Amino acid sequence: MMKKFKLAIATLALSVGFGAATSAADLPDLKGRTVVAVTENAYTPLNFADPKTGEGIGWEYDAFNEIAKRLNMKVDWRLASWDSMIEAVRQGQFDVGMDGITINEEREKQIDFSDPYMTSEMFMLVRADEDRFDNPKAFADDPGLLVGAQPGTTNFYTAVYSVLDGDENNKRIQLFETFGASVQALRAEDVDMVLMDATAAAGYMGASPDSFKVVGGPIGSEDFGFILTPGSDLREPINAALSSMREDGTIDALNQKWFFDYKSKN
Repeated sequence: MMKKFKLAIATLALSVGFGAATSAADLPDLKGRTVVAVTENAYTPLNFADPKTGEGIGWEYDAFNEIAKRLNMKVDWRLASWDSMIEAVRQGQFDVGMDGITINEEREKQIDFSDPYMTSEMFMLVRADEDRFDNPKAFADDPGLLVGAQPGTTNFYTAVYSVLDGDENNKRIQLFETFGASVQALRAEDVDMVLMDATAAAGYMGASPDSFKVVGGPIGSEDFGFILTPGSDLREPINAALSSMREDGTIDALNQKWFFDYKSKN
């Protein structure tokens, strides 16, 4: 299983080839414009607080700061909870949001998305000593097992519709305000499994290899994108910058830094 998981991480790191190639010279110049960007700082290694400094760091921080540099714009970073982020961006309280947000039709009715910047697959994260189940069916068949999830997320809906019985009020789903809180509940044995994409699973296993492991195969896949206020004039410039970053290897370098180098050091 770990071989499959490592392959999924490699696929995630490489599956960002969307859009036409754009050279740096072709990029729009936003003339120092300030863009208000929001995240949650709760999704290692995409966005989280540096335990030493408290500063927000991660793949999404680095990627969007690089986009800003290429487009000649400044970033005013803000924090917001996941459950308020999409609506706040829709209303224009923030210009752009990011939190490993999956692109889907329901969300596209509310906000605009950039081109995908990452593709990932969902996996079952469990405690390192777990031996009661190793696939979604075995988990579903044991009524005593609980899954931790954050309301309104892809992880929640995957648990409801791809693991359990399709009942969003199923009492086997324990809800938490943040993604990190669900992982802490897993560590504390308050729940038995948390669904997450390969990105986050790699981060948590890298930070605490004796605490967690992944079991079973991938459960579906998802594309992540930056969210924007409907009709935003930032969409095309951001997409152009993403394209140039794919072309010149910057995306690959970020993947190496946060999915491989970070894991090996933590």
